[in-house]
Amino acid sequence: MEGGVTAAAGDRIGGARPLPSQRAGSYQNVGTGSGGAAGGGGTSAQDRLRARLAGRMGSSGSGGSGNYVTSIEAVKSNGQPFHVMSQLWRSPALSILLCWLHLQLACGKDQVVLSENTKISNETLLWGPYRPNLYFGVRPRIPKSLTTGLLWAKVDSFQDIQNNFRHTCEQHEGMAGYGWDEYDVRLGGRQTIHDAGNMVDITTEFVKVPGGQHGGSWGVRVKGTPRENAPEHLITSVIFYAAMEGFGNLQVTNEEDELGIQGTVKMEGSSNELGDFTLEVTEGPTTNVHPPQMHKSYASKPLDRTMVASLQVEDVNIWQAKALLFQHMKTEVDEMIALYGEENAPPPWQIFTIANNIAEGNMHFVQKVFDGAFEFDILFSSGSAPESLTSEVLSGAIQSATKSFLDRFSSVLAPKAPFNKPKYRAFAHTMLSNLIGGIGYFYGDAIVDRSYAPEYEEENEGFWEETAEARQRQGAVKLEGPAELYTSIPSRPFFPRGFLWDEGFHLIPVADWDMELTLDIVRSWFNLMDEDGWIGREQILGQEARSKVPPEFQVQYPHYANPPTLFLIFEILIDKLHNAGSFRDSSDPLESIRSAHLQNPENAKDYLRNLYPLLKRHYFWFRKTQWGDIKSYDREAFSTKEGYRWRGRSQTHVLTSGLDDYPRPQPPHPGELHTDLISWMGMMTRSMRHIAETVGETDDVKEFQSYETAIVRNIDDLHWDNKEQTYCDATIDDYEESVHVCHKGYVSIFPFLTGLLPADSPRLGAILDLISDPEELWSPYGVRSLSKSNPNYMTGEDYWRSPVWLNINYLAVKALFVGLLSLVYHVHQIFRRVNTLSFLQDLAQASGLHQKRAMKLYAELRMNLIENVFKEWERTKFAWEQYNSETGEGQRTQHFTGWTSLVVKMMAMPDLKNVKDIKDEL
Repeated sequence: MEGGVTAAAGDRIGGARPLPSQRAGSYQNVGTGSGGAAGGGGTSAQDRLRARLAGRMGSSGSGGSGNYVTSIEAVKSNGQPFHVMSQLWRSPALSILLCWLHLQLACGKDQVVLSENTKISNETLLWGPYRPNLYFGVRPRIPKSLTTGLLWAKVDSFQDIQNNFRHTCEQHEGMAGYGWDEYDVRLGGRQTIHDAGNMVDITTEFVKVPGGQHGGSWGVRVKGTPRENAPEHLITSVIFYAAMEGFGNLQVTNEEDELGIQGTVKMEGSSNELGDFTLEVTEGPTTNVHPPQMHKSYASKPLDRTMVASLQVEDVNIWQAKALLFQHMKTEVDEMIALYGEENAPPPWQIFTIANNIAEGNMHFVQKVFDGAFEFDILFSSGSAPESLTSEVLSGAIQSATKSFLDRFSSVLAPKAPFNKPKYRAFAHTMLSNLIGGIGYFYGDAIVDRSYAPEYEEENEGFWEETAEARQRQGAVKLEGPAELYTSIPSRPFFPRGFLWDEGFHLIPVADWDMELTLDIVRSWFNLMDEDGWIGREQILGQEARSKVPPEFQVQYPHYANPPTLFLIFEILIDKLHNAGSFRDSSDPLESIRSAHLQNPENAKDYLRNLYPLLKRHYFWFRKTQWGDIKSYDREAFSTKEGYRWRGRSQTHVLTSGLDDYPRPQPPHPGELHTDLISWMGMMTRSMRHIAETVGETDDVKEFQSYETAIVRNIDDLHWDNKEQTYCDATIDDYEESVHVCHKGYVSIFPFLTGLLPADSPRLGAILDLISDPEELWSPYGVRSLSKSNPNYMTGEDYWRSPVWLNINYLAVKALFVGLLSLVYHVHQIFRRVNTLSFLQDLAQASGLHQKRAMKLYAELRMNLIENVFKEWERTKFAWEQYNSETGEGQRTQHFTGWTSLVVKMMAMPDLKNVKDIKDEL
């Protein structure tokens, strides 16, 4: 990465990270017990240092001298002579030295544990179905390496054969639903594809088997079951392929047989990263049936054998496996037609086959043709593993993965009442599994416009026309990279790539499931940052990714931002560090890997320290590029600096905001200020303050605190409209005056959604009014994106102009829940301090009103959202991008298992019925 941070911070954040004991000045970050580091009056700096060091060695529940005693007792228990130790403790210098040495040993042990955990974590994450744009495709998290995929089709006619072949996930392709029934990224899981068009249900049971030095082995059991409406003889052609990109080799080792392979197809390969390995495609059980001989062509290509064709393909074309297959198959079809004639052509299942041609090559197709139900295994065995993977071992691993998934789900994300019933649990399993099963590894170049055209400053009236012209010039548009990204995608058929603002929402439930996986993905995103602090909002890496994106959306612009939702994850991490119960000592054998940073807070702090320079760079890039003009228009506000405006807007859209066509001031003006953006900046600033506190950057804490205070004040000063009783965007009118433009909807409640309204805010009542009013935002299916009373409601593209979106609704549910906790706690604290009867009565009355309303809204909104998403999942077998606010029907992108999976998190939230329930949560 060009322009990376200093060597102390690390140009690339990855692998084992240095612990505090390896850092200059690390003592200032050493944690203590409740009293161990108290710098009370009358104690010397030396005493305080000794206390801090001893605090690390001793019980966290003691302070001061109590920690010394605990430390001595610990040494006694290890067989050291107590009288020697007691003499040493009398010397302050020696006691400090001894504590320091003990601390080094402890940290050394921690480092070994962390290093080993990191190694195991990387190995358990190496392989996966990391080609989520395919119905099934396995690859490692390694650039230019082994890549695999699966295709199949019903082959009973000549007309629709090309359309019948499945490979890449597509919308409206005749599927009656598909996705992971259960899936854990470290173990594997089961996926079911209900292919109504091909009249078959395909099951892929993928699991990993640890062992060796190269990420272990893996296998997949492929099953096909004819659907109820299938003919008696359903002929299905199934093709598996494996290809080696880059340096490495992959060859079929079976002896060539012009009739095809009997038994298992065997491949051997190697690469620097994977070492030696074998790849086998088994024949399957004896219950498999193949089409009988119906044409004399069968004699030269019997279909009870497996066909193998080897190709030499350029790396850049391997991803086009389906096109390559058709190109190869066309040659076979043409030869058969030429040989037998159109009048006497073989049946379609015989003619649409690959050549039996085992040869040197880097891509190998393996084809099987079945009559009715079928099953076979694909077994990858690492050469460094102690034993090769077998079908018997695969069967046991499949059963184990299922049990482990169910046990862990019950431990960390079990639905709470009234959703703790079997039908809801199965739904929750599927939603989480598809979110995690949508994690992919992407590697390739990206198209970036580095022209830094002056028009991109967007400072002139009519700027949207100038920027459109500048984009058309494409003077400095070029390919950059290659880069790699490990990410959870929004939708396998429509958005199979990384989206910056989606990712933060995706990782909210993932953080409960596997914090190490979460932090790995976060780190992957920040490794994409350029020297200015910019991260592209949409990561379209390589030709395969670009094939799904219209050309006009492929170029990324370094002045475009996106909501900084990854900072939500840092807040979750820090909350978990503060909550001693967040680490669950469950029966999961991988718990120590999934929660390595939570088990040892110093490791988590070290993770944050390593990322901290990048986080600051990103934060100040936001402040520099998305600033809003307060001074030029004499706006009255607490701060003249804390106003913000999205860059990259057109007359009708602000794609960078994530809210695309949500109504904004018209016409666009360089003096605009956007409510949602200042709210995101407030959340981001609060998160940066918490991070700075965690890593001990005290000066930065004060700086971020001042920004946060100014932002919260300016939200009211710049965006609250007394007449409309809501928060509004601001613009400049014809008289050069700052005015509000109020389109009630998601933007209006963003200060509430991002947690910037205190429990005693005078605006809270009006916000709750807006959310709960059926003529405004409330619907039986969730909170609408735009008020029903707005003239733009359900007009134009209607993307963010009425539908219910799960990501924003989750923020609303969370804000109501957190607000309830804060409100009860706030009132409780004031009652403890204040004794004025009239004040207490007024406060109790006002707080009680908000409390009851918030509790009612929380309960009803949580219920409505979950019930509707579940109902539509049952009806359509898909999760959807958004839901119609009038009918509740899922719409737009199907199989949208990104942030719609936040329903799992909401199901796991408590069912609050009264204040006692809230106090129990406190």
